[in-house]
Amino acid sequence: MTESKRIHSIDGVLFVALFACASFYIAEFHLFKYLSLSPLIIGIVIGMIYGNTLKKNMPEEWLPGITFSSKKLLRLAIILYGFRLTFQNVMSVGLSAIIIDIIVITGTLCLGLFWGKLLKIDKEIALLTSTGSAICGAAAILGMEPVLNNKPHKTAVAVSTVVIFGTIAMFLYPVLFKSGILSFTSTQWGLYTGATIHEVAHVVGAGNAMGESISEAAIIVKMIRVIFLAPVLLIFALIIGQQMKARTGNSGGSVKITIPWFAFGFIAVIGFNSLDLLPQVVVEGINYIDTFLLTMAMTALGIETHLRKFKEAGAKPFILAFILFCWLIFGGYFIVKYIPVFLE
Repeated sequence: MTESKRIHSIDGVLFVALFACASFYIAEFHLFKYLSLSPLIIGIVIGMIYGNTLKKNMPEEWLPGITFSSKKLLRLAIILYGFRLTFQNVMSVGLSAIIIDIIVITGTLCLGLFWGKLLKIDKEIALLTSTGSAICGAAAILGMEPVLNNKPHKTAVAVSTVVIFGTIAMFLYPVLFKSGILSFTSTQWGLYTGATIHEVAHVVGAGNAMGESISEAAIIVKMIRVIFLAPVLLIFALIIGQQMKARTGNSGGSVKITIPWFAFGFIAVIGFNSLDLLPQVVVEGINYIDTFLLTMAMTALGIETHLRKFKEAGAKPFILAFILFCWLIFGGYFIVKYIPVFLE
């Protein structure tokens, strides 16, 4: 890369960073704080607005910087996401919470892929939507995106589905809690909320509305789901690699498999964070920077997304997300209600 191209690429990165700053500012508005809409979600929305209106006026030389933000910075952000977790958090909630998370994640992925095939949805959109519903919303979708190496609009479609139903869940769960319909204990509500709501921000929002004891347990259970992002990415990387091998008829030779090495970095950072070597203020600073990098990645994806692709995708991805939403609510209820009984 020549010096001139490198400078223009930096201009593109700085341009995305400017949008990310705006997203952080907008996220502080009372309405968006009330809705628990994170800068990530706001970033992809304003990125799409710009990408479908004024992008034609953007210098083409900036495009490599946009791509860098949506690819390279994304991987770094996923690695740094590990500073939000410790293995001590996992141990504190017990074996039943881990098993519940495994069942919810496995069931959501299998159900999503089954219904995706039945509805004849694009395989990549189905997998992205299922991963986001199963693990941690937009962050999980962003993690899966490099494994699939899919088109940006597919990521945007998947993100929009989990944001919509995650937001609905954030308002629905406190209503169910106050109504007493589900007859859960506080511990069960924490398990249920953390194991079945899409986004971390939505879990925080719903948990806070139901009380501190429920909120703390819900966040820990949710973050255990986040830990499973790494093995899920690795498993699908191997599956996709084998499928490529089968399609090419390459039985003896080698096929390039996209191994998400950043997933190993993610786990390594969790291990490091578990040692509690850094002051809490430093960890909080890293988490803030990580949120900013994730917002940049989401914004860049939004800029690269054309709304006509949503029209081409149709309503089916949202139907799939709705089916998974219903599974998380009703299936999650029975899992939380009865799995711990079998483990006693």
